[in-house]
Amino acid sequence: MHITRNRPDTRQGPAENFTGTVWLDEIAGPHPTARLRMFHVHFAPGAHTAWHTHPHGQVLHVLEGEGRVQRRGGAVEVIRAGDTVRIEPDEWHWHGAGPRTFMTHLAAVEATEDGTTTCWGAHVEDAHADAVS
Repeated sequence: MHITRNRPDTRQGPAENFTGTVWLDEIAGPHPTARLRMFHVHFAPGAHTAWHTHPHGQVLHVLEGEGRVQRRGGAVEVIRAGDTVRIEPDEWHWHGAGPRTFMTHLAAVEATEDGTTTCWGAHVEDAHADAVS
């Protein structure tokens, strides 16, 4: 058993991967015998990720607020506190806050053998981020 008492500092999501203000707290980082990575992600209203995929998929669990998620070719979906979203391996998607509220979620991914967790793509068109099906 290992208890981590000091986590890395909160960091801002880089502009090449996010639109708007996003803050990331790493909860579980790479470990020699495990490949799980987990983040507590806080999106300001309207902030969201760029299009991206994860080689082993991703699980999001919304802790507070209201957000949006979309897979490529699909409708924009509203997500709220208590919702859990499972994203399939290599499925292009984006996620973030709704236009008027903050949204916080836990994000869990598994790294590949070489440590890769995410493949980043283009930024989402703003019109798509605010649309709701």
